[in-house]
Amino acid sequence: MKVLGGLPRNTDDEPDRKFIEALARGLDLLRAFQPGDGYLGNLELSQRTGLPKSSISRLTYTLTKLGYLSYDERLEKYQLGSGVLALGYAFVSNLAVRQIAKPLMQALANATGTAVGLSDRDRLDMIYVEYCAPIEVTTFRHEAGDRVPMAQNSAGRAYLAALPDEERNYFFSYIERKASDDLPKIKAGIEEAVKNYRSKGYCYSFGDWDEDVNGVAVPLHLGKSNIFAFNAGGPAYRLTPEFLENEVAPQLKNMVRDIEAMLIRD
Repeated sequence: MKVLGGLPRNTDDEPDRKFIEALARGLDLLRAFQPGDGYLGNLELSQRTGLPKSSISRLTYTLTKLGYLSYDERLEKYQLGSGVLALGYAFVSNLAVRQIAKPLMQALANATGTAVGLSDRDRLDMIYVEYCAPIEVTTFRHEAGDRVPMAQNSAGRAYLAALPDEERNYFFSYIERKASDDLPKIKAGIEEAVKNYRSKGYCYSFGDWDEDVNGVAVPLHLGKSNIFAFNAGGPAYRLTPEFLENEVAPQLKNMVRDIEAMLIRD
């Protein structure tokens, strides 16, 4: 399997001589581990990645030697090692937008009673790199590293809406392959997000990802294809669409503009 822009590419595409297949397979294997997984065996990793078990055995052996996996002899299974943590920590620690955004995100969360997240794209998901909840709220909390689906979440829709049409269509072609009977609804949601972003400057998801969750989101452009998304939301019973659109969305847009200005100034 080849990868283009962090997404699988058909093997009948034109070969890329600079592409290192073995490296891509190793990274795909590491991506197979999800929060809460614990230990996984070679068979489970083979099923998740689509790679043959013989290849998995060589990859897990190599990644264990390098410290990116740790092996439990009793279970005969693997879990992510400290090498992966070091890479993730280096990324998050050096992310300037996160350092600048965090105090503003916390202030917005406290002022509006919403949970405010900063996310980046990872294949067809958005992955949180920072997350701030209101001080008085102890439920509905995410953490850095948690994922949400791009196509149905407000943050993902904001990311897609901010893309040029050609790039958005590229992503949608992969979303279409994974979608089932929900495709018409997913497509309508993305089209509405693009329309709303162009006219109002934000996107929303009201019960589309989770029927009990409402949220609004605004993208942040840092270069041609470097886009992050800020979202604010929470339980639908407490955060109505009217409140989010009329009260929260304007403050979220102002916050993103302030962050953009600070990043440009620095």
